[in-house]
Amino acid sequence: MTLGFFWVYFFLMKRPSKSFPLFLSILMSVLISGCIQQIAIRSMADIMQYGFDGYFRESDLEFAREGLAGNIKLLEALIQGDPDNEDMLILASQGYSAYALAFVEEDSVERARVFYLRGRDYGIRALGRHRGLRNALGKDLQGVESALAGMRKEDVPAVFWTAFGWGGYINITRTDVAAFADLPQVIAMMRFVAEKSPEYYYGGAYTFLGVLEGTMPAALGGNPERAKSYFEKALAINGGKFLMTYVYYAQTYAVQTLDQDLFDRCLKTVEGASPDILPEARLPNAVAKEKARRLRQRMADLF
Repeated sequence: MTLGFFWVYFFLMKRPSKSFPLFLSILMSVLISGCIQQIAIRSMADIMQYGFDGYFRESDLEFAREGLAGNIKLLEALIQGDPDNEDMLILASQGYSAYALAFVEEDSVERARVFYLRGRDYGIRALGRHRGLRNALGKDLQGVESALAGMRKEDVPAVFWTAFGWGGYINITRTDVAAFADLPQVIAMMRFVAEKSPEYYYGGAYTFLGVLEGTMPAALGGNPERAKSYFEKALAINGGKFLMTYVYYAQTYAVQTLDQDLFDRCLKTVEGASPDILPEARLPNAVAKEKARRLRQRMADLF
């Protein structure tokens, strides 16, 4: 746009008297069409938000799977027209990570890695105005912590979904030393979310931290009792209605401590819960039920 204005200015200075009305008309048309396009895209962004909210209310996994991928691609097309739209970038980050977790991770780890990284990268783009954080990510833990210290509650969604995608990738890429080395930065981001907005996404930061503490060996910093505390905090926030918390509680802490009774109780809670226990999260809860079913099948191997 800057270059275009330069050429308009240059032409007008060369032939101001005859050209001014014509170029003023052209310039106004360009500006108006650009504004209309931006307004249209931002209106669509609101519609996409409602659309994603609707998807997360869907309890039929197959129906949701068929529609979610196409809508993520539509969202990407809108981002092409408004590449710095933070709301759409956060939606894309959430969409890719949710798709990887719900529909890909169990069947294809390689594909899930790709989608988690897309989720992470859209999240990083959503953090665009925070140059200090963006420049430190993947390089400097102290720089990440310093940048987070200056951020506010309104930054939580972008930080959470960036960390969620990144952490999801690390979780299924544990043999990659370079990927695992980034984990302290992801933990710092989730601790920021837990501090600034612990209730965000049904206590998602505490669930995430519980998974990490509950799966890592003590030699690498894991702490089962701290994991239990995180899971209990998440359940207190979501009232036990966000069922994925129970699934991860069973899969990590209960398995790590060989607490078969807790494992069984968590899965029974998920299995017996109504699809309408949390209407706005029917899809994540349906995913939790499917994961609980698969986890139940592995019970004899885990204990």
